[in-house]
Amino acid sequence: MELTRKQTHAQTDAVSVTMPHRPRLKWTTLAMHATIIFFCLIVLAPIAWVLLLSVKSIPDAYSGTLWPKAFDFTHYYYVITEIPTIWQNMWNSVVVTLSVVFITTTIASLAGYALVHLRLSFGWVVVTIFVMSLFFPTRIVSIIGIFQLQDTVGLINTLPGLILPYVTLNLALSTLIMRGVFQGISHEIAESAKMDGAGAMRIFFQIMLPLIANGLVVVVIVNFVTCWGEFLLAATLTNDQSVRTLPVVLATTFGGIGQWAWPRLAAMYILVITPGILVFAAAQRWYMKGLQEGALKF
Repeated sequence: MELTRKQTHAQTDAVSVTMPHRPRLKWTTLAMHATIIFFCLIVLAPIAWVLLLSVKSIPDAYSGTLWPKAFDFTHYYYVITEIPTIWQNMWNSVVVTLSVVFITTTIASLAGYALVHLRLSFGWVVVTIFVMSLFFPTRIVSIIGIFQLQDTVGLINTLPGLILPYVTLNLALSTLIMRGVFQGISHEIAESAKMDGAGAMRIFFQIMLPLIANGLVVVVIVNFVTCWGEFLLAATLTNDQSVRTLPVVLATTFGGIGQWAWPRLAAMYILVITPGILVFAAAQRWYMKGLQEGALKF
């Protein structure tokens, strides 16, 4: 009997050793996840509500129920057919946004590389000016000056008249982001390439560019979202419907509230925000990696 008890205790000890103990759920972890879920719901709930509203019939939209009694997708067709310039406006948004993303990302990458790896004597002055500019409502303060300048050079009601101010206003933040990314790359890499006879541009394009790919995604996403949804400058610098971008067209649809019922406005809103959501969803993995690699380190 004693031998049997010893064997039983030995087997129990062996099982307790081999079986891993489940970690206890900490209240701090639970609170953190609950907070994240709460704020995610705050962001997603209005979008879900607008999406459901866009597929309701007009009488159903005013009934006060959340879920549609019958799905009605004709509002999207109404938006496309009742706005004659809708495709031109969408093309304007695409051209302006992609141009600003390309120009700003290119300049910010070169500037970030120069500020970190070329050891400029006045680099700290540039960084200080860029950081100070982030604390001012630049778009509001400079909007009159931008309009007068654009009117003087004849860029009112033109796409370049939107592209140039967008690049200027987004350049400071984009450069600071790329500076933080380049600070995460060792100076020894650039120094070794210089000893092998490589010039500054060769080091940038052949060595540095592959190392900062995730940081470039961060800059692309930031500029894409900023430009795609920008309204103030787009409404100020354009007064021709065929030159305007989608956010301005969305705002003008509120003028005829009798004709533009809420489901149709919701359908227009979904058409405007969908490209930005798709771009972020496609690039979110590289976006998060770019943040972890120092894109927020100014």
